[in-house]
Amino acid sequence: MKDTRQKRFMVLPEMEGVVARWYTRLRRSGSQMEVYRKQAAQLTDGLPSGTDVLEVAPGPGYLAIELARLGRFHVTGLDISRTFVEIATENARQAAVSVDFRHGDAASMPFDAESFDLIVCQAAFKNFTQPVRALNEMHRVLRRGGTAVIQDMSRDASGTDIDRELETMQLSRLNAFMTKSTLRMLRRRAHSPAQFEGLAAESAFQTCDVHTEGIGIEVRLTTQDAA
Repeated sequence: MKDTRQKRFMVLPEMEGVVARWYTRLRRSGSQMEVYRKQAAQLTDGLPSGTDVLEVAPGPGYLAIELARLGRFHVTGLDISRTFVEIATENARQAAVSVDFRHGDAASMPFDAESFDLIVCQAAFKNFTQPVRALNEMHRVLRRGGTAVIQDMSRDASGTDIDRELETMQLSRLNAFMTKSTLRMLRRRAHSPAQFEGLAAESAFQTCDVHTEGIGIEVRLTTQDAA
């Protein structure tokens, strides 16, 4: 899970207007754009050209744009924030890549069944008010044998884990203070590995693979192959 951790914890609900634009600037700080490039390569390693990829809650769209830069995939983003959809669309235009950013709710996705091969959700799952329904929607829009990858903050993250994470982000003193306070608040909202396993068991996926590292948690859920 190395190099896939820096966005797993920072998204807040109702990210519109000034708050969304602050977050957009924050996610470009330090070496984070390079992290997105590494994440895009890792998440799609081994996938064939033409794969349909959906990022749920892409925010400013940085990861989705790096996925599109690879030039081998059809990339879509779905975000509940209208501001983020506007920002991400403009970022993709400036990057000269094609990403279809849409406005919508993870619990009621505006896509046909079996539309995607890979779904990625970073930093947002802990904010979903209907997590099982969101998982069921992921299952519905995934093709047979498709995978959903959820990367977020772990409820089991320690104070030391948070301090170590901040050291990697190269933030100003003010942003570091704000980010640390945010992380402590978000940890109360995050899911533990056991909780994720319980949510998966309630969903159409039924099972999941869970891994943790530092403050981060990665959950992989796969649909059954066609008979």
